[in-house]
Amino acid sequence: MYHVTVAFRADREYEFHVHGDEVAGLDTEAARDWLQQEFDALECTPSNPVGKILVLDVILNVAKYGGESRFAQGGAWARRFAACTGVVLDRPAIRVDVPGFTVA
Repeated sequence: MYHVTVAFRADREYEFHVHGDEVAGLDTEAARDWLQQEFDALECTPSNPVGKILVLDVILNVAKYGGESRFAQGGAWARRFAACTGVVLDRPAIRVDVPGFTVA
């Protein structure tokens, strides 16, 4: 299970508890592919325009460009983001701080 928090401000944080059934059959490569597809579809701007884009940059930009409303709604897209982030980082607790542009 993963606990993923996406924060847009201290008073606007969205928590997702990702259970085993939500990540069943989702391997690291498929999770990275989904995040990369969203990065491209949202026309995200890489924070480092030169060189390889790190997975943390992809996660942060997808959260930022995906927008707070998607996380506030807590629908399928937000849950998929949380599941893919959990699988890619493989940590039980993950905090995506959008304004601070950090993942902890």
